[in-house]
Amino acid sequence: MLDVWNQLLQGFATAGTPVNLLWALVGCTIGTAVGVLPGIGPATAVAMLLPITLKVDPTASMIFFAGIYYGAMYGGSTTSILLNTPGEAGSMVTALEGNKMAKSGRAGAALATAAIGSFVAGTIATVLVTLFAPLVAEHAVKLGPPEYFLLMLLAFITVSAVLGQSMVRGLTALGLGLALGLVGIDQISGQARYTGDVPELMDGVEVVLIAVGLFAVAEALYAVLYQGKEVETHNRMSSVHMSKSEWRRSWPSWLRGTFIGFPFGCIPAGGSEIPTFLSYATEKKLAKDKQAFGTTGAIEGVAGPEAANNAAITATLIPLLTLGIPTSNTAAILLGAFQNYGIQPGPQLFDTNGALVWALIASLYIGNVMLLILNLPLVGLWVKLLKLPKAPLYAGILIFATVGVYGMRQSAFDLFLLYAIGVLGVVMRRYRFPTAPVVVGMILGPLAEAQLRNALSIGEGHWGVFLDRPLSVALLVVLAALLLLPRLAAWRKKARGG
Repeated sequence: MLDVWNQLLQGFATAGTPVNLLWALVGCTIGTAVGVLPGIGPATAVAMLLPITLKVDPTASMIFFAGIYYGAMYGGSTTSILLNTPGEAGSMVTALEGNKMAKSGRAGAALATAAIGSFVAGTIATVLVTLFAPLVAEHAVKLGPPEYFLLMLLAFITVSAVLGQSMVRGLTALGLGLALGLVGIDQISGQARYTGDVPELMDGVEVVLIAVGLFAVAEALYAVLYQGKEVETHNRMSSVHMSKSEWRRSWPSWLRGTFIGFPFGCIPAGGSEIPTFLSYATEKKLAKDKQAFGTTGAIEGVAGPEAANNAAITATLIPLLTLGIPTSNTAAILLGAFQNYGIQPGPQLFDTNGALVWALIASLYIGNVMLLILNLPLVGLWVKLLKLPKAPLYAGILIFATVGVYGMRQSAFDLFLLYAIGVLGVVMRRYRFPTAPVVVGMILGPLAEAQLRNALSIGEGHWGVFLDRPLSVALLVVLAALLLLPRLAAWRKKARGG
């Protein structure tokens, strides 16, 4: 343990040099801006800036890219809360309650709990990375395809049950997402599926495109079609700070979100999307004021998912550094950056390039503080966006969404698809179908399909493979409990009432 702390202090000495501090600050600033813009994302930003890794010191460039990575995760929360436009897939859940809070005059509190929650979760997760990186990674690699598939099934059921006004509506939205996730080239057979001979669909449908269409475009179109010009906006500001009550309600959510998000960052089970949805589900179950969810906005529904998001993002460094396994798109780009220098992440990395690794870990502590200092004073500035009249505000959202999506592939087809998805989002909102399960199904559907196929290959076609391992049996029991217990409880309540 003493050796770990000595190495961490040496890491702080390296990361704390003026040049490296400047790289961290630039990375955090660019990352926040990237998170705000829908369609770019940290993976694209890091990929575009990769060429500089040939000119810059390896430690400085890794600190810079790490700053972009976790800065983007915070930036996504700003537009999610203010404009219902998720800049990143991990920020979708924040939009559910954060935007409701903004519309009821509590945008400042929502932005503050997102910033502080990201800081708390990022700091705790970085301490855990420091202490338990080799240990956690060692256990994470023991999970096989059966466990991954059941984890995703758990996410499907939880999301459908919690986010929909009814299980049927939730499952319908999830089914739509799963269907969209099947579009493109089959991972195993290489055959095109459900593309309708449209070349642009060969690579599948972009998740960010669907998220922006269902959230941002649908929000703007719905406001124009159904709210009308006469409806006054509720985006008034009461305070840019959190009240004592909001602090009291937020801190347990930050802690729960951190410990839900951290394990998911260590395993390739869907990035930060699963833990953010699970955190939201947990907060909704535990909240005393359940009526606030989906109506005026519950601060727990922002605090928990934002903490889970940041903890999961920080934890992806564990398998990347100790095993050389990237568990997200951005981690894969970072792996390429390491390899540009002839450095291969893996079990020997802490011995062969210890100075770089510990400087990178130290930079996470520094970056978290920088993000808090950068973003908390800007809460009042961001909130002024809400004082814009509705017409230019929604026009801006549509322009923002259009430019962001077009920038991904420079495809006119993507723009037609964006607005078609936006119209679908309007219909779903009109008839109270939840939109979030669509995106969950899209992201996790292909992953779940691949893991199911791998599991059945291991079991030589026999479904008994899911009963052969203790952890998969435990997950099956949890799934059965989730499906059966609410129905048993409802049946007993009905029987007593009768």
